Amino acid sequence: MSDRTGDGVAPPGWPTQVLPPGVPGWEGIAAKWLLDLCPPDFRAYTGLRRHVVVLARFAVLHVEAMQAAARRGLAEGRTSLKDLVDEDVVERAIATWSLEEARLVALRRSVGLVEEALRGRRFRARL
Repeated sequence: MSDRTGDGVAPPGWPTQVLPPGVPGWEGIAAKWLLDLCPPDFRAYTGLRRHVVVLARFAVLHVEAMQAAARRGLAEGRTSLKDLVDEDVVERAIATWSLEEARLVALRRSVGLVEEALRGRRFRARL
């Protein structure tokens, strides 16, 4: 499955939807996955579809922006919502932002690994 160059090895945190780096067709699948993470309008930019490593950089920045939004929601949620909805609704919103923040941490790792692989990094199997 993997050879001397590390092709076909997916590190922990690699997205399950994307074939391991070096496997034939992995870059095309990675591009589709990255586009699915980004705003739909990104599909209109041919440069992003043509240069998947550039798309990966856009995706990383997009995920980081979503992380910042989730952190801001957690920091400001109670004060910005307290006069609008009941306390239990505020607490559910805070819990949702907390879940989203955790999801985005994992997603940022996955997107970063794909970007590294597109830049030429190959991962080695560990015992």
